[in-house]
Parts: sequence; structure tokens; C-alpha cells
Amino acid sequence: MAERRVAITGLGVVTPSGLGIDALWEALLSSHQGVKTIDLFDPSHFPCHAGGQIDNFSARKFVPKTYRKSVKVMARDIELAVAAADFAFKDSGITTHGMDGEMDIEPGRLGCNIGAGLICTDLDELGMAVNTAVVDGKFDIKAWGHTGSSNLTPLWLLKYLPNMLSCHVTIIHGAEGPSNTITCGDASGHLSVGEGARVIQRGDADVSIAGGAESKVNPMVLLRQLLLKRICISRNESPETACRPFNADHDGTVVGEGGGLLILEDMDRAKSRGAKIYAEMAGFGAACDPTGFDITKSNAGSLDLAVAKAMTEAKITPDKVDMIIAHGTGVAGEDICEAKAWQVALGDAAEKIPAVCITGSIGSLFAGAGGVEMAVAAKAMEAQAVPPTVNFTSAADGCNLNFSSEPRKCEINHIVTAAFSVGGQSAACVFKKVN
Repeated sequence: MAERRVAITGLGVVTPSGLGIDALWEALLSSHQGVKTIDLFDPSHFPCHAGGQIDNFSARKFVPKTYRKSVKVMARDIELAVAAADFAFKDSGITTHGMDGEMDIEPGRLGCNIGAGLICTDLDELGMAVNTAVVDGKFDIKAWGHTGSSNLTPLWLLKYLPNMLSCHVTIIHGAEGPSNTITCGDASGHLSVGEGARVIQRGDADVSIAGGAESKVNPMVLLRQLLLKRICISRNESPETACRPFNADHDGTVVGEGGGLLILEDMDRAKSRGAKIYAEMAGFGAACDPTGFDITKSNAGSLDLAVAKAMTEAKITPDKVDMIIAHGTGVAGEDICEAKAWQVALGDAAEKIPAVCITGSIGSLFAGAGGVEMAVAAKAMEAQAVPPTVNFTSAADGCNLNFSSEPRKCEINHIVTAAFSVGGQSAACVFKKVN
């Protein structure tokens, strides 16, 4: 039996620079900077005040009326995934259980693969319960086990399990096919899309929703990233310029929140129903660096190997790549390692192929980053255009990829997008134009 081809027929994104793929695309073309001074919590006690937050957001707008009570038990990460899924299915033209109309796909043939991260608890919610376990001014673990933990809502844990992103999406949309959650940091989105494509290729589903979502605009996350010395602390007066991936003066990233989910569909099914096909998922590759991500000697989680695998599966050589979407955290050592990995994978072509990085516009979305990057790749294929890289003026030493501060029109037949995690994982996808 011949392996089935995979079409990308729906894009759903939720980001600081726009909700929905069209809003995000227009923001990127105009070099919109979605990073701002954080006000979801008070950042004044931290050396960094900048973040990519989404204002006035609630998943209540993106779920059926009968499901709105469930939003109360959704952490912000879950809400982001639910909203991205709603955008993606509506963009695809596929009717699911969570939409008006009769479901037009067999539930058992609809799968779900969503990348997730470590969901941070609501500190106010947890803090009130912890305070009930304080004895003589000190936290008492026995008091916590005996009475303190009982002051949490009975469904508290269900808000913070990473698999709950996929759980809520599958429940809302009636998906009964293969479902999975991948938690590999920034590589989660690409890995999830790769697995979603594999499910379709081997015939276990006809449609799969895949990508990732995460919210890192949280005091605990900001503290953790500051301790890891990954955060930019020099731009509080101009937060929109804080994240400058691959730029000569890059000196750290900013926390962000958001997510991107793609509708992957059997190519024959997509064509038979007259769907708009953004691109074909032509190649996927994954790799890791078992020693972890040490920026003094790393290859960005063996990103070069992941890219090479994806191109091999897509049956293309570097000279056939028309666009790169780089991950780009803005952390100097990480940017340099990533650029080197691209140069190893693509050789001399790496400095010529038009490249873009969107992190400067939206901040670091961690597990949510890959899904947004791939949605932008699919939209770029449709538009035959490369958006500008926000906050880019000149390349840092060792980062000789072909970025531009201006949008570029060009013929695009193949796009390679890839990401790596600090933990050492990496993944890459090749999108192909469908004629």
C-alpha cells in the first residue's frame, strides 16, 4: 500500500501579535511588535519587565455555549490550545462536534497531537491553600498533607496536566482517533506535527490537528529563565525591542504565550472536498543531543541532523529550499549554535536562502512556538512571500543567515522550518507547494 500524502488545510494561531492566521500575517508584514511591558502580573521586582502577552483573552469565545463552564478548569495553556483549535477547524472548512452543523468526519478518523510544556500553577490559587499549612510562621509539610491540600479545588490538578490541552480539544471537537501529547520544550510543536502526519500516512486517521501551545507569562517562569540567564534585562524602557534574534546586539529572550495548530489531512480527502490546501507536509525529521544543550559546545540539539532527515524524506537538496523559518530565541549563544546547525545542514546555500524568525514579534512561546512558526510557513507558501524579521538590522557574528527587515516576494516551492529545545531535542518539517 502506498504511503498517503499529507495536506495542510487549516491554520489556527493565537499570539501577542494577532489572533487568527490572517491577523498574525498582516502584523508580521508590518513588523508589528507584540512584546510589551507585562501587566498580567506585577513584574517590577524582576530585572526584566517585558513579555509577549495576549490581552483580553478568554477561551469562552472559542467553545460551544454548552462547554463554557469547563473553561473554569482550564489553565491558560489549555485555553490557548482550545482557541487555536477553533481557528484551525474553521479555517479548514471541516465541521466538528464543537461547531454548528453536523460533523462531517468520522470521529474515529480524527486524531490530535498537541505539544505542551510545564504548566505553571496560578500562584494566588496555590498560595491561599499553602497559607493554611503554615504553623508558627513556617510551612509544615504534615499540615499540608493533613489539611492544607484539601483547600485546593477538587479539580485543581486537572488544570495543570500537560495532556489536558489535547483532552479538551478532542472532547470539544469529538475526535476519537489517535491522540498524543509531546512535552519536549520548544521542539514540541514540530514533533507533534510530525507525529500527526505519520498517523495519517500510515492510515490510522484521515485528519489530525497538531501543533503546540504554552503560556510562559508567569512569575515562576520568568524567575526560572532569569536564573538560567536567558532573559534580556536591558530593554525595560523599550520592551518591544527586547527580543532581537540573530541580531548583532541580541542579549536574551522574553517570555511569551501563544500557540499554533495545523489541520493535517489526507491529500485525496482534501482534494475530493475541494479544500484550500496551503501546502503539503513533505518531510519530517527529529534528532537530539544526548548530552543536553550546552551553548558552549552544542549543535542546537542536533538540529542539522533533523533538517537533513526532513530534506531527505522530502527528496530535496539545499538548492531546492526557497525559504527558512528559523527558531531564534534571541539568546546570543543559542542563536549562534542554531545558525551553525543551519549552515551544516544547508552548506553554502544557508547564506542565500531567504530566512525569517518571528520571535522578535511575539516573544518565546516555548512549546507553542513551533506550531505558530509552521502556520506562518504555510501562510508564506500561499502568499509566496517572506515576512520581515522584527528587530533585525544586522547579523550577529556567526549568524550569517539571509534575514531582512523588509518583506520579500519570491517564488516558494519548498520551506524548511525547524526548532530546538534547551533540553537537547530538535525537529524539522519541509512544506511543499501543491500545484
